[in-house]
Order: sequence, then structure tokens, then C-alpha cells
Amino acid sequence: MAALFQEHGGTDEHPTPLTALGPVSLRPVLDGTSLTWEVRDAEAAGPGGWDLAVLETLFTHAPVDLYVLDSALRIVRCREDARRDSTATTGRDFFTTLDLIDPAEERTLALQVLTDGATVPHRTVRAAPRSGIHRTTVYSMSYVRLEGTDGEVLGLVVSALDVTDREQALQRLRLLEEVRATVGTRLEVTAVCEEFADAVVPAFAGIVVVEVIEDVIRGEEPPLVPVSHAVPLRRVAFRGVVSARPVNDVHRLPDGTPFSRVLDDLRPRLVAVTEDSSWLSADPARASAIAQSQAHSLIVAPLTVRGQALGVVSFYRHRHEDPFDEDDIALASDVCAYTAHCIDNARRYTRERTIASTVKRRLSPQRASALSTVDVAAMHITGPGGGGAWYDVIELAGGRSALILGDVSGRGITTATTMGQLRTVIHALAALDLEPDELMARLSDTAGRLARERAALPTGDPLNQEPLTAGCLIVVYDAVDHTCTLVRAGLSEPYLVRPGGSGEIVSSPYGPVLAGPDPAPFPATEFPMPPGSILAIGNEDLPTSSTDLQELLRAGRRDPLAEVCDSLAYALRDRHETEKLVLLARVRGLPADQVLTVQLGEDLAAVPAARAAAREQMAVWGVGADDAFTTELIVSELVGNAVRYGAPPYRLRLIRNERLTCEVRDTGQSLPRLKHARTVDEGGRGLFIVATVAENWGIRYHPDGKTVWAQQRPGAAESA
Repeated sequence: MAALFQEHGGTDEHPTPLTALGPVSLRPVLDGTSLTWEVRDAEAAGPGGWDLAVLETLFTHAPVDLYVLDSALRIVRCREDARRDSTATTGRDFFTTLDLIDPAEERTLALQVLTDGATVPHRTVRAAPRSGIHRTTVYSMSYVRLEGTDGEVLGLVVSALDVTDREQALQRLRLLEEVRATVGTRLEVTAVCEEFADAVVPAFAGIVVVEVIEDVIRGEEPPLVPVSHAVPLRRVAFRGVVSARPVNDVHRLPDGTPFSRVLDDLRPRLVAVTEDSSWLSADPARASAIAQSQAHSLIVAPLTVRGQALGVVSFYRHRHEDPFDEDDIALASDVCAYTAHCIDNARRYTRERTIASTVKRRLSPQRASALSTVDVAAMHITGPGGGGAWYDVIELAGGRSALILGDVSGRGITTATTMGQLRTVIHALAALDLEPDELMARLSDTAGRLARERAALPTGDPLNQEPLTAGCLIVVYDAVDHTCTLVRAGLSEPYLVRPGGSGEIVSSPYGPVLAGPDPAPFPATEFPMPPGSILAIGNEDLPTSSTDLQELLRAGRRDPLAEVCDSLAYALRDRHETEKLVLLARVRGLPADQVLTVQLGEDLAAVPAARAAAREQMAVWGVGADDAFTTELIVSELVGNAVRYGAPPYRLRLIRNERLTCEVRDTGQSLPRLKHARTVDEGGRGLFIVATVAENWGIRYHPDGKTVWAQQRPGAAESA
């Protein structure tokens, strides 16, 4: 091409610019493997005279590097400022000249364009760092086949636009979007740090180390800066080649290093890592890991919220990665700031969960009551953040036991305290010996009152925004009659396994949830439950919806209930997304020789008859003389009151298990009342005497009357 220029007054060293030749047109001519340009008079060429001006303008002033390649992919012409070094580029291999990172792939693509003529626009290509520039250059390259007027393939025209800054800006935006989309999906400090490490490696750094203050992981308040060098940190997450310490290692940061300095002033730092860096000697383990990883550039950034330090993040670039620059410090600060807020949210959640778990543990039964007629065991899977599920086993008079399972919706301290309030109310109501449906109705009234108190709080109070909803299931087992009475509010039906191995869902009417808008009553269902049966009740419909769990219950009907609970927990090992509570109860019943039932007459002659029957039964049971006398006294007073103020028929029942219970039943609706008689009064001391000598006494109402009972704890039996 220089020879062509020389014909018109130029030299090899200083070819004459085409625009100096007057109005001419330019036409490429291929001679063998050599490409030359034919210059014609523009006036003779007509409109083609614009061609030379356009080409010269493109090669001189266009913001894109243009390259003309021959069919051998050698550079025929390019812009002077497109040369990557001082060596002349004309005639050199195009892909070698640009120092592309993957020249083979680009060469294959260029040959394909030569073959089929399909234009390839805007292809992102990376080149090695230029002289004096310490970062990879990114080009947006387009390939167009160059053809003569007769359709002959002459070569390629390649445009290369330096988009390094644009690509870095897009990369930073993509990294920020990735961090915001993937970090903080779980409310655990360790999980947040692991998500962060996965998001930034390798997109931003080849190595990352996340170290969090130990107290922060436990949910404690983070310290103010400057942080004492005695404060321990835990290495929570690591991604890279060689780690100076294992993950979860707890250590203190050595003084005089960029890492400790960041916790002093919360200022991120860009640090060049060299063999003679003075701070490496303060942390030999980290220095060894840096050397083995061939790290050469480091950014140390704090994890901080509200001027408090949560931890520190170390970003390393190693081997052939581009070193960090000042723009990277801003990006590191941004992603660390977002991650710090996620860590602080997880820390607060951990603290609240710890407090809520502690409150719930203190408000829950410390251990189930040991009853002679019922064995119980519970399978409890707390789930993330705990919950409001609980159970109680309450001994009632007359050989009866109450099995209660409840579940308050929600999590946290509020849910735990509400659970404690409802549990306290249940114990207070159970002491009144109410029927199960009446007990549930009064419990619902209490829950409704608590819900109204919440609604009356100021709108800015967070508790105002949390509706109170709770479910409950009450089962009262009568060990004498071998029956169960069931009332449920919102929870699923229980599952019953009979002694022979058959199982069935106990069908019972659905009751509304506690504190709900439905004013419907809570109907009770009574069903037989022979000794050896197992009843399973849960806060979810696990026992009734899963045939696998039902099979486990049937197969384990003779096993210890604790082992059956373990089997249920193993079967649910992958279903811990919610709190699960299943209460198992195996009933034994009272033997017939531990119960005496006597039908009494309808006049005061029933009193001595009842005393005689009690005296005789005390002798059979081997009750001591003092306890037998007390029992006769209780029987005398209760039967006398029933005959005087009640209505026939009358029935006396004596029950012996851990306690000795005396029950007198009649059909009267009058309310027995404890009163203190005056000295001159001839009567009115019956219930006062009973309350004085008995351990406990009470009244249980029925649709057709009432039962007045008294309990005593007899001493050791006398030998016959």
C-alpha cells in the first residue's frame, strides 16, 4: 500500500495521505495474497469520490479501532493509536498483535466469517493488560467480511471498541444485584456469611475470608469501636485456596495488621501484598496462606451497623487476577454494608429466639406428671424460631387424667408469653373440675380477652399487628369407666391405636379456634378406650394424614412410648420447617378391685350404711386405722349432705390409687357451699370438716346432677 502511495508523491516512510491527492476514489485490489488499493479520479468515478473521505475519517477520527485484515488474517491497515506497542502492526497477525487471552477461539470465528460471510457484531473479547496498565482490557469486537465489486473475498474488517470501564461497571452492578438477591435469605449469622462468600467468589475476588465477632454470633449486642484486641472473632466463611485457620476457629486478631486496624476505625483499606509487607510478620499463619495462594492484592472492609463492629471481611486477588483499584474499595464497602445489615437482622433474630426459647422452656412443664393410669411421651420438633406449641398432663379426681395439647400461632417472645398465660389458665380451670367442653369455652373467653387487649394497644405497638390465634385439644380419660371425652378447638382429630393393633381416626365435631370470630360452641365427644390403647394427638395433622406415621404407631403399640417418639422423629427428619408436637398416651385403667361402688338408700339410713361399707373396704385395702377413720368421717359428711340437700338416687364410690378418693353422686342441682358455722349452730359444718381433714375436695357437675368428692393420701398400709 505504501508503494501505491509512493506513485502519487509519497515515500515508504512518509506516505502521502489520500486526502492530499485531490478528489479520488479508493478500490481494493487483491493480487495473490497481497491487498493493494487502486486510486481513481473521483470525477471519473462519480459518487465514489466520497469513499476515500469516509474511509480516512473512519481510520482517523472514529471512536472505534478499525482493522483491515487480509485473507490470512494479517493486518493491512489500522489506526496509529490502535497499536498496542511501538512495533509497527501492519503485516502482523491480528490476534497476536492484540494479545487476546483466547486467540484460538477468535481465529476460528474469523475464519468462519471469511467462509460464510455472516457478520458477527458486538462480541466481548478480553485481552492481556497493556504495557503500563495493570488490568485486563475488554473489547467489543465486530467481524465483517470484505468483498470486491465482483464478489471476490478480500479479507475482514474488524472493529474493536474498548469497553473495559463499561464492563467493570456492569460487573459491579451484577455483583450488587447478586448479593442483594442471595444474601440474607436465612436468619442465621453463619448462613448469611456463607451466602455472601458464595456471591463474591469468583465474581469479585478469588479468595474471601469472613470473620465475625463471637458475641454477635450468639446474638449479643455488637461492641462499639475501637474494638479491643482481646475480643475474639470466629472465622465463619472461607472461599479460596489455602486457609490460615479452619472455619469456625475462634481467635483474636493480632495487633498491627490491616484487619485489626479496620476494627479500630471502620475504614476499608486497599493493601498491596508483597513479600516485604511489614504487617505479615504479626500473623505468620495468614502470611503463609497468602504466600501459598499467591495473593497480590487485598481489600479489608468492616462489617458495621450504626457505628458498631460486627466483623471484618478480607478480599484477596491472586495469581493472574487483576489487582484491586480504588473503585473496588467502594464496591467492597457497598456489599459489606448490605451484608452487615443481614447479619444484624440474623443476630437480632437469634437473640429473640434465644429469649423466646428460654421463656417458653420456663413456662412449659418441666416434666410430665407420672400417673398410675396413663403413660405419656412427647415428640417435639421445635422448627426454625420455635413456636407456641405445648402440652400438659393434669391429674384429676376420681381416677381421671386430662391430656391437653395447644398451639399458639406465631413465634418469638410474644407467642411464648401467650402460651404461658393460656397454660396457667388451663391449670386454674382444671382445678375447678369443669367438664371438658366448659373448660374449653372458658379458655376461649380468656384468649378472646387477651386478643382484645392486643387490639386496644396503640397502632405503633408491634403487638397490635400480631393477631392472637390459638388451637387446643382436651382429652379427659376416665380410668374407672375406660372412656375418653374429647373437645377440640381448631386442631386435628387424634389417632387411636387399640390393643389388638387396629387403628382409627377418632371422629369428633370441629370446634372454632380460640379467640376466633366464630362463636360456635365446643361440642364434646365420648368414646371407649380400653386399657393398652394408645392415643396420638398433635398440633399438626401428622397422625391422621400420614399412613407411614400411622403404621409406626400400630407397629410400636407394645414398645416404650419414648422409642415410638424417636421413630416418629426419625420419619420426620426432613420436615423441620414448622414446629411439630405429637403427644402419645397409653392408658392402663384401674383394676376392678381398686374401685368400690355402692348404691345408697334415699333416707338418712344411707349414712351408717355408707360408713359400714367404707370401713369394710378400708380393711380389705389394708388402710391404716387413722386413715380409715378419716375416710369414714368424710363418707359420713358427704352422704349426709347429699341426703339432706340433694336428690336421689345416691351413689358412693371409693377409688384407691396414689390417693384415696371418696365420691358421692346425686341428681340434685343445689350448690354445696363451704361455710363457717357459729358455736350455737347445730349443723352447717359438713363441708368445713371435709375440707379440714381431706387433702383436696371439689364438685363436678353433670347434665343430670353433681358429684362431690374428697381426696386423701393414706399412709403405709398395715399388715393384715
